[in-house]
Amino acid sequence: MTSAANSNGPTVHASAVRVGDRAVLIRGPSGAGKSRLALELILAGRSGQLPPAVLVGDDRVLLTNRGGEVIVRPAPELAGLIEVRGLGIRRCDYVTEATVSLIVDLCAADGARLPEPESLTATLFGVDLRRIPVLEGFSALPLIAAYILTTSGLSDEDVPADCRKGIRNHISPTIATK
Repeated sequence: MTSAANSNGPTVHASAVRVGDRAVLIRGPSGAGKSRLALELILAGRSGQLPPAVLVGDDRVLLTNRGGEVIVRPAPELAGLIEVRGLGIRRCDYVTEATVSLIVDLCAADGARLPEPESLTATLFGVDLRRIPVLEGFSALPLIAAYILTTSGLSDEDVPADCRKGIRNHISPTIATK
C-alpha cells in the first residue's frame, strides 16, 4: 500500500473525507470506487444526510501517527483535486488534515452480511481503528451512514451498552433477537 515517497513522506493509495470532525479513510484496488465514495460522502454531507463532509485527499494521501492518532493529509500535488468519472479531474474544497476514525475497505474479501468482530477493526501505524469491509459490487455509502447514525458520530463515546453485548448495533433487543 505504501508507494513512492515525496518531500512529506510516503503516500498511500487511498482517499479520505472528513465527516463531522473525523476522517473516513477509503482504501481499495484501482477502479474500486474510492473517488466515487468520497464524492458521495461529500454530497451526503451537503444534503444533510450526514454531518458536514469535506475532501481531505483523493487517490493518494499521507498518513502519520501523531500522539496515538492517525492523521491523514492530502498528497501536496493532488490537494483539492478529485476524479469524477465521466467529468475528469475536478477542483474541490478540501482540508489540509484530519484525524482518521474509520477505515472503509472496498472490494474486501472479508466483507459479509454479519461480519466477524475481528474484521471490524484494523491497526494502522499502531492505532486500532474501526473498519467496514465492503464486498465488491456493494455500495459502501449506506454502510457508512448506518455506522455514523447508529453510533455517536465517528467516535466510540456514548455507545449504548447493547452494542457491547454482541447485538452489534444499538437497536433494543426484540423477540427475534432474544
